[in-house]
Amino acid sequence: MTQTITKGQTEPAAEDSFLWLEDRNGKGALDWVHRQNGLTIAELQGDPGYRASFETALDLMTAEDNIPVGTAINGHVCNFWQDKTNVLGLWRRTTVASYKTDKPEWETIVDFDVLSAKEGIKWVFSGASRLYPDFNRCLVSMSPDGGDASEMREFDIAAKSFVEGGFRAPASKSGFSWLDEDTVIVSAAFEEDDKTQSGYPRVVKLWKRGTRLEDATLIFETEKQDLAAGGGVEIDGDRRHLFLARTIDFFSSHSFLRLASGENRRIPLPDDVTDTAIFQGQLVFGVRSPWTAPDGTHCLPDGLYSVDFERWIDTNRLGRVETVLAPAHRVSIAGLARTERRLFINLMDNVRGKVVACDRTGEGWSLKPVGLPENGNVGISHAEHFGASVSFSFTDFLTPSSIIWSDDDGESLRSVKAQPARFDASPFISEQFEARSSDGTMIPYFVVRRRDQGGPVPTLLYGYGGFEVPLLPGYAGVRGRLWLEKGNVYVQANIRGGGEFGPAWHQAALKGNRQKAFDDFAAVAADLVRRGITTAAQLGIQGGSNGGLLTGTSLIQHPELFGAVIIDVPLLDMLRYTELPPGASWIAEYGDPAKPEEAAWLAAYSPYQHVKAGAAYPPVLLMTSTADDRVHPGHARKMAARLQEAGHGRTLFFEETEGGHGGRGDRRPQAAQTAMRYVFLQRALAGTA
Repeated sequence: MTQTITKGQTEPAAEDSFLWLEDRNGKGALDWVHRQNGLTIAELQGDPGYRASFETALDLMTAEDNIPVGTAINGHVCNFWQDKTNVLGLWRRTTVASYKTDKPEWETIVDFDVLSAKEGIKWVFSGASRLYPDFNRCLVSMSPDGGDASEMREFDIAAKSFVEGGFRAPASKSGFSWLDEDTVIVSAAFEEDDKTQSGYPRVVKLWKRGTRLEDATLIFETEKQDLAAGGGVEIDGDRRHLFLARTIDFFSSHSFLRLASGENRRIPLPDDVTDTAIFQGQLVFGVRSPWTAPDGTHCLPDGLYSVDFERWIDTNRLGRVETVLAPAHRVSIAGLARTERRLFINLMDNVRGKVVACDRTGEGWSLKPVGLPENGNVGISHAEHFGASVSFSFTDFLTPSSIIWSDDDGESLRSVKAQPARFDASPFISEQFEARSSDGTMIPYFVVRRRDQGGPVPTLLYGYGGFEVPLLPGYAGVRGRLWLEKGNVYVQANIRGGGEFGPAWHQAALKGNRQKAFDDFAAVAADLVRRGITTAAQLGIQGGSNGGLLTGTSLIQHPELFGAVIIDVPLLDMLRYTELPPGASWIAEYGDPAKPEEAAWLAAYSPYQHVKAGAAYPPVLLMTSTADDRVHPGHARKMAARLQEAGHGRTLFFEETEGGHGGRGDRRPQAAQTAMRYVFLQRALAGTA
């Protein structure tokens, strides 16, 4: 029998009476969902402030002066665009010169509203693989419900039509990329034998034009228990490399180069290699844990290294390892991008962004900073692999996003796009504080509030803390209008488990150490009260996905610290999460409930098993999606049902019946959910619930 463990004791778990809610599309489960939705809509959309909040959210999400973020390829910038008229969106392009103007002249590639009306399916654009060197032919992926599973069709941009008799595959979690104009690399997840236990591709095949998908040639396969297999082409100068990957779990993998002989030769780097790139014959890489290379070089996390890749191909020996970037305290690598002649490293320095440009010379590597704004979130928007254009984004909590463009590898910079201000930021200030966690570790967090704040006010604390994902400063017009302008405070916590300070920050809260992330979050909450920024009754928390696990656990462990809890698309039953696809893919993050030792630490905090009758829980709002094929809606459904069964009448539940894990697709349901969240917070924290 499964054991539920509370601090200091172990007791048998009760029978799970809500397993039936895991039936995603079962009539009984959906009837329950519709009843819950009706109650939540009546309460939150019936609030006098809802309609104005919804209209504000929708206006900002679909504003025509939002920045059209795009990628430059072969003289054009491509962009996916949604507004009130183009509900499902346009995939479109313009010339680079036109993009830099205030009013670019856009050419529609695919109008998804028109396509959806024609075919009777609400297609959601999932991206496209474009064929080198003219990038005219595309493998377009489209989801029929907003989930991760997508259909693929070949498309001709010049003809503005799908290719009759071209490559086409049914909806699945497969991946597609070009080898050449007549061959597609298929990371297949169609049949059960093609899939890993997590439901992702297990095999890689080559699919020749004019042949059936079922007859594609197998070139690579991985183990059933692995996370996924994948393949793709990397072009470096005049060399074309076909790479294959065995992704063991989220943080370990083996990479292979397919040789002309048909051999798949493994690249001899450690399992936890990260941040890889091929650049001017060099293989650039980072590591998540210390590694001593064959030549004796000590490679450390948060550093960047390189080896002569061409030499390895010719000799099958790794050769000398060079240091591209040495590690530095509280500086971590956010990502790599490259143009034809320059490599760019995106860094986080104490949760603030910067970019370094790297050149390869006969003497090795030379580095210099790119002259971008400081003390904000700097990212690389695009880097033209076969050209010299590169663009950067800049934002912070109070500064609208902007796009800074360069046509000469980052040497000269020009701001070409800036989102208009969505709220008056002049009364506000953004500050960074630290809270001491239970083990003494200092946890940084950001506070955005009025400069003249005179006492405690309603505050929203947001967190994530998992999968090496950092939470960075960012401008949000909806948050500004619906929360900050009402005199409230926004807080963002950089707890362990995230990637703000590199692999070590993540690994500190991995598996059996998960409780540290929850303790960090509680420490930030307590610190906000200690500083007089808010009170427990005025403090709301929000998190989604892994962040939903965070807020769900915080609700159970520290109900006294919070006045309201929002739990979005969450994991909550950690003793069954591997049974709900693709939960098995996260074992490297959380642990395996099938193993007694690991089940013990999961049971120690799993929120679903720790709901107690009579506990003084604050108001709770759970939100999920029927079509979410990344985190199963059963988690949120069962948690809401159990809270209500335990007599916690202030539990609201809402399930969107369209859109996947990220809420892709029509902006109107997204705006409605956003408005409901802020109405819920305002009612709970301002004492109007």
